[in-house]
Amino acid sequence: MAKKVVLACAECLSRNYSTNKNVSSTERLEVRKFCKKCGTYTLHRETK
Repeated sequence: MAKKVVLACAECLSRNYSTNKNVSSTERLEVRKFCKKCGTYTLHRETK
């Protein structure tokens, strides 16, 4: 079973991406993605 989560840029805090995450995982998801606002690849973290 999967849960929908939103990813926010660690630099500018803009919420750019949404993805699915396994429900049994307790850790927050962290992925390097392209931020349209910053114009570079930055770390994106799961928001509450």
